[in-house]
Parts: sequence; structure tokens; C-alpha cells
Amino acid sequence: MVGVLAAARAPERFAKLVLLVPSPRYIDDEDGYRGGFTAADIDELLESLEDNYLGWSAAMAPAIMGNPERPELAAELTNAFCRTDPAIARAFARVTFLSDSRGELGTVAVPTLILECERDMIAPREVGAYVRAAIPGSRLVTLPASGHCPQLSAPDATAVAIAAFAGR
Repeated sequence: MVGVLAAARAPERFAKLVLLVPSPRYIDDEDGYRGGFTAADIDELLESLEDNYLGWSAAMAPAIMGNPERPELAAELTNAFCRTDPAIARAFARVTFLSDSRGELGTVAVPTLILECERDMIAPREVGAYVRAAIPGSRLVTLPASGHCPQLSAPDATAVAIAAFAGR
């Protein structure tokens, strides 16, 4: 969502914007918004991350990757998590999972591509539809992929969608 915030504040710096499995808010709201998690889920996730970062990484990477038939992808994500400074990862997770950027979506004034996966436990399909409806003129593409990291699990489909949007 950093790209959304930047494009909203300085649209002259952007020709186009690509949002890869975005979520402006991960926590479900009483108003009907479905982000995919309850506040208690996020509290538990952040507490687990705080208590045992390496254990959290090993447990969450396969779920985030969402491709149990391809364990090498989960291993790649686990290794990436484990190379990250735990203090930075905890701060990033707190900001990511507790933020609410829904109000900024409507201020994006550049052509925007939203890429979502067919199955994603982190950003369910309702989130992609919400982002598409909130950003005027945006385009939503559902990739034939599972998980929250299509750049790893479906790199060709991801690259083709981005290249088509970029005009190549």
C-alpha cells in the first residue's frame, strides 16, 4: 500500500501503478469489509511473531505461500524471513497488519493494475474487488495462482500481466 500512498501524494511521479496482492486493511470491519482476519487473529499473529520469530517464520511461510505441493517455495520464503532482522520484521508486520489505507484508495489518479491470486489466505478475493471498486479506472486481474506470492509461485503469469499493462 506504500505505492498507493505515494501515488496519491505525488501522482506526477507515476505513469502507472501495479498492486501485487494488495490489502488496504487486513482486519475485518463491522461495516461489512472483509480483510480476511479478525482483530484477535492479528493480535495472535503479532504476539507469535514477537515471542518466536524463527518459529513464526517456519510456521507461516507455508501458509502464506499457499502451495503445499511445492515445498521448495515455502522453504524459499522461510529463508527470506530468516534473513530479515527480527526487529525490522516485527515493526513491518505491525504497520502492515494494523494499518488501514482504505481512505487513500480513491485518491489514486494514475492507471492502476491490481493483481490477485485465485486462492490467497492473506488477501482474499473480496479484497481485490474492494480495491478495484475504490480506485477509479483500475483494472483487476486474477492470476491462476495460489498463495500470497505469485511472483514466486506463478512468475510467468505475473510477468505477462504486468507487461501487458505496461504496454509491452
